[in-house]
Amino acid sequence: MARNFLSFASIVVLLPFVSAQLDIFAQLAGKKYFGTATDNPELTNASYVKQLENVLDFHQLTPANSMKWENTEPTQGNFTFAGGDQIVEQAEKHGQIMRGHNCVWHQQLADWVTDGNFTKPELLAIVENHCGTLVRHYRGKMYSWDVINECLNDDGTFRESIFFNTTGTDYIGVALRTARAADPHAKLYINDFNIEGQGAKSTAMINLVKSLQKEGVPIDGIGVQSHLIVGEVPSTMEQNLRDFAALGVEVAITELDIRMNLPATPALLQQQKEDYTTVITACQNVPECIGVTLWDWTDKFSWVPGTFAGQGAACPWDENFVKKPAYAGIIEGWLERQ
Repeated sequence: MARNFLSFASIVVLLPFVSAQLDIFAQLAGKKYFGTATDNPELTNASYVKQLENVLDFHQLTPANSMKWENTEPTQGNFTFAGGDQIVEQAEKHGQIMRGHNCVWHQQLADWVTDGNFTKPELLAIVENHCGTLVRHYRGKMYSWDVINECLNDDGTFRESIFFNTTGTDYIGVALRTARAADPHAKLYINDFNIEGQGAKSTAMINLVKSLQKEGVPIDGIGVQSHLIVGEVPSTMEQNLRDFAALGVEVAITELDIRMNLPATPALLQQQKEDYTTVITACQNVPECIGVTLWDWTDKFSWVPGTFAGQGAACPWDENFVKKPAYAGIIEGWLERQ
């Protein structure tokens, strides 16, 4: 879709008279996209889909679950892509960018992987086949892939998983090299949580990327998940994004939501608005931060209440698809100038 954008100054003047839209402001800030995760069951809700198709808010989609291992290779060597294809078709119909999620993760694995007692060579061959087949199936359709997902512990050590315990860190290089061969034009990311601010885990991410670069392993980006808590956005987030960018890779905020203790109150919603502004401003001020993805846009389909007891209301729209103050907070973040 062709777009003719006004300048920031013009937008500020006209803001009271226009219906603000999130991707417009992201692109005015020089970013590639503003987007959201989505999942297949949600596509049966007509009101949800109508907003999902609003490309002025969402110029990018991420499949929350349908491309994960258990859903793409449920039995060894037998691949199924129906769920992922549905979301790709949804995006293609509206000219939305796709991020692939994900190739190798320690969760949502098929039982045959975790229970297989594979040797190191066997498991590396399995990783190669899985990543190659998955990425090749969507060749030319993905802007980027979260090739490696959540491989670090909070203390900066490598997460123990079937992959690390069997192959050490070798699976990381195998997956990235395989993904590059399968789709040379897709950007390859390592994606993780609790790396928003400076600390042991973000330092470990920097060291991991440096080691991959030294070994000639392809790595194009760092995905900063940003599952945050109201009032607890790291003060070092912007500097941390700069530290990642200094590695010569692009950075993306890939899974943004900001949860609170329920029930939501006006004070909590106001703080949430300010926190969304802080996160978006951090990305706005770092040229290599190429975009932001919500981990779904409405509280109706948020993963948070099912994972964090007593917490929720993490998204910019409420359960009835009504915009919360956080929506305006995102726009304010894009309008911030360093």
